[in-house]
Amino acid sequence: MKLNPQKTALLTLDLQKGVFGLVPGSERVMPVAAKAVAFGRQNQFRIIHVGLGFSEGHPEIPDFECPFSRIKQNNLFVKNTPSVEFHSDIFHPNDLVIYKQRVGAFSDNHLELVLRSRRIEHLVLFGIATSGIVLSTLRRAFDLDFRSVVLKDACFDADQEVHRVLTEKVFPVQAWVAATDELIAAQKG
Repeated sequence: MKLNPQKTALLTLDLQKGVFGLVPGSERVMPVAAKAVAFGRQNQFRIIHVGLGFSEGHPEIPDFECPFSRIKQNNLFVKNTPSVEFHSDIFHPNDLVIYKQRVGAFSDNHLELVLRSRRIEHLVLFGIATSGIVLSTLRRAFDLDFRSVVLKDACFDADQEVHRVLTEKVFPVQAWVAATDELIAAQKG
């Protein structure tokens, strides 16, 4: 699949310092993620980092027990704190950052508006976790008629079997699933 740079956005998903602290082993995707971002920059794809970002006191998280309770209890992912920072191997100060308060990249934020205003049609996405933000984002992107590429070697899931099933059986129905080098080769050809 040859991508038009003016109509393509590369989305890094939850590649934040706080996530690496919560998901052991996840940082091993960073060399491949950095290669993908560097390729995106060289080819003038719009680079967008999507990650968790809450207001002070976490008013976006309910007081009852929920999957985000641990974040609130540990005072993580408050905007302008170290845990929301994106990995230095992929982040440049002029990059666009979009915060979310739930799992999917499109969750109650302006990501869709930004993509539509830039006339983006194709998304290249990857991140942590394959069964979390990557799955949720791909499903929503498909429903919004974006054509997507999932870079399987730049995604991480604590459960390797879940990662395999998603990238081999589930994602291919809604996206081109490729290794980073496959995407790079396809753009050169």
